[in-house]
Amino acid sequence: MDRPGNRCPLPGYPRPSVLLCLLILTASFLTYPMLRTLSLQLHSAVTGSYVSGTYSIVLVNCPNEQIAREIARAILDKKLAASVNILPKASSLYFWNGEIEEATEILLLIKTKTSKVHMLSSYVRLVHTFEIPEIFSLPMDQGDVHYWKWLEEGMEED
Repeated sequence: MDRPGNRCPLPGYPRPSVLLCLLILTASFLTYPMLRTLSLQLHSAVTGSYVSGTYSIVLVNCPNEQIAREIARAILDKKLAASVNILPKASSLYFWNGEIEEATEILLLIKTKTSKVHMLSSYVRLVHTFEIPEIFSLPMDQGDVHYWKWLEEGMEED
């Protein structure tokens, strides 16, 4: 007498157990980043320690100090960052339309939450005078716990 469990699957079709294993493996792979982030945030909340990459520094070049100040103030007003340093007169050499260009630019160092980098970048692209503004971020790895707290407070919504 044949029992259903002893039957061989149809040729060319995987066993149901293999499909279940593949489904579990795929679900684990897809949810890992979210689960890792949640566990790190929980650990940080419980221990009071900093989770690397929670905050970022965004670098943006501006053509002059007036535009740099306007962008910096607008970013702070919108709570997209807690602090902006304006570094004067950076000499830049770069390719533009196949030619090497040279310019004096003003560099903004913007301190923000990593979760706000996308909104911040979108806003800067909207208001910046450059056709393709230089915008990139670097995650903050280590620093003073009191500074992280101050950054967090600086970006709290009213």
